[in-house]
Amino acid sequence: MLAVHFDEPGGPEKLYLTEVAKPSPVEGEVLLKVSASALNRADLLQRQGQYAPPPGASSILGLEASGHIAELGPACRGHWKIGDPAMVLLPGGGQAQYVTVPAEFLMPIPAGLTLSQAAAIPEAWLTAFQLLHLLGNVQAGDFVLIHAGSSGVGTAAIQLARMAGAIPLVTAGSQHKLQMAEKLGAAAGFNYKEEDFSEAALKFTKGAGVNLILDCIGGSYWEKNVSCLALDGRWILYGLMGGTDVSGPLFSKLLFKRGSLITTLLRSRDKKYKQRLVEAFTKQILPHFSTESPQRLLPVLDRVYPAAAIQEAHAYMESNKNVGKIVLELPQ
Repeated sequence: MLAVHFDEPGGPEKLYLTEVAKPSPVEGEVLLKVSASALNRADLLQRQGQYAPPPGASSILGLEASGHIAELGPACRGHWKIGDPAMVLLPGGGQAQYVTVPAEFLMPIPAGLTLSQAAAIPEAWLTAFQLLHLLGNVQAGDFVLIHAGSSGVGTAAIQLARMAGAIPLVTAGSQHKLQMAEKLGAAAGFNYKEEDFSEAALKFTKGAGVNLILDCIGGSYWEKNVSCLALDGRWILYGLMGGTDVSGPLFSKLLFKRGSLITTLLRSRDKKYKQRLVEAFTKQILPHFSTESPQRLLPVLDRVYPAAAIQEAHAYMESNKNVGKIVLELPQ
């Protein structure tokens, strides 16, 4: 089969399509013929040599995919049949023509969505769902500050926060990104390049602060995050795009607010955790992607590339210009 590959860490120019061995499903797994896979920041970090796959995971890039079931492994129970369309959360391996996956990680594709749209759901939307509900305990009326509001996770979190009755606020680096976020349901957006988002959030909440922060930035935002966090607020760190170092009285300021700092990664979670997450998301959220849903959710796609243009796709993601997901279509 064809798969995205790189021989050594480096820039987007290191990537190319090559022929590799097609995997075979073991007990409880299915083989998915991949139609599309979406890019994630983890793919960029892995290509740069900064984020190794979890033990036992494929070294091929790709944390989510959509396609059709090509083969059922031994003792594969459940309702899935050969030929069924499905989308899936992966620890790796999605950017190839075939990938094996535990049957429990499969999700049906909602009515009215294309395979490219479906490929943009698993990693981003399961992450946003996990951040808001499993970890953030979001409540109706909560002010939720979402950093990188125009990213895949950000565009998902805006819609899920609204569905929960919360009030999403976002940060982004351009007026275009803020306008897109507001179209999706953000109550307000702050351009971090032009204003202090912490002061703006405090002003919007009339001094109360935000109850929940979804933070993929890390080090460079810590002081502003603590400043605009409400009493008893929850700050969830799931990325370090702004650096790893913290200098200053973080703990005393957080303690004064009685704030909770929670860290999380999804890729390295164990099979049982991911299975529970997929089950809860499939039951509670997936029906709302259907064209018949009155509160319809939509994955936001920025660009779709053929897999042969993998270098261009990575370079575009690194430019930070995308609003929503970047999708790769695999050769059929």
